[in-house]
Amino acid sequence: MSFRREKYEPFGGPDGGNGGDGGDVILRAAPGVDTLLDFKGKHHWRAENGRPGAGRECTGSNGADLLVDLPIGTMVFDRDTGLLLKDLAMAGETCVIARGGRGGKGNRSFASPTHQSPREFEPGQPGEERHLRLELKLIADVGLVGLPNAGKSTLLSRMTRARPKIAAYPFTTLTPQLGIVVLSDDRRFVVADIPGLIAGAHLGSGLGDAFLRHIERTRIIVHLIDACPLDGSDPLAAYHTIREELREHSAALAAKEEVVVANKLDLTGADEAARRLESELGREVLTISAATGRDVGRLAERLWSVLNQATPQAQPVRDLPAPPHAGKTS
Repeated sequence: MSFRREKYEPFGGPDGGNGGDGGDVILRAAPGVDTLLDFKGKHHWRAENGRPGAGRECTGSNGADLLVDLPIGTMVFDRDTGLLLKDLAMAGETCVIARGGRGGKGNRSFASPTHQSPREFEPGQPGEERHLRLELKLIADVGLVGLPNAGKSTLLSRMTRARPKIAAYPFTTLTPQLGIVVLSDDRRFVVADIPGLIAGAHLGSGLGDAFLRHIERTRIIVHLIDACPLDGSDPLAAYHTIREELREHSAALAAKEEVVVANKLDLTGADEAARRLESELGREVLTISAATGRDVGRLAERLWSVLNQATPQAQPVRDLPAPPHAGKTS
């Protein structure tokens, strides 16, 4: 609330200016951001406050927006309600997650011919505040699934330059691993190696199903089977065990295009076991030896062919749009 008090202005008048709007907090899926590590130590992200109004009809400036870059594939949940607010699955996609407050009105806004000395004013409204939970789903073209020690990490290291931990004991891989397969003519696709599953994983057995969400975005699944298990188990039973876990986790995941691959063809009796598996399943089973590299290149070419036939996943990488203006974003 302000009134003019100047020499030679005997009647003065109200001149209180309006306050500025607060900035918005905007989330953006940005290429080049790979992890949520930056959010581990910083818990509060605030946009700039709007500036207050002043006399002489001076309007306060709007606060600057806060643009927060997140990895592509980040799912944004309301921590209090568990509601999914936004799935940032495409490069450059933005979301105004918390709107800034609205600036108040000075007494000049209340002046009228019949109310020439208003002492009313309107305080500003506070901005939105949210408690969020961020969850990152890896985005890959191909997801590798199978029982522990099926050879997924070895295959990933053969097909790509990724260097996952490889050892002769179960659950060597404790976190998802990504690699890029590069073929001739500048063809490439991304492969995700998921930690091994066991029966009952959807109920929490072994490493549980905590990592299955990372292959929900993949376009196809490579089901890797140990054709000659050292413990004498049945490869067909291993196949059905993993298929059951996929179905229990998500019907959509189980319905994805699947390529069945029998591994460890360098072992005695593996060829015969692979042929028997193909006969019992009634579908094509590709054969490789990830340890020696046998037919790994042929598998990569087949996966490229299947990817071109599979339903493409919308994830165009385009120029990043300018952030929405504060207070004007729909």
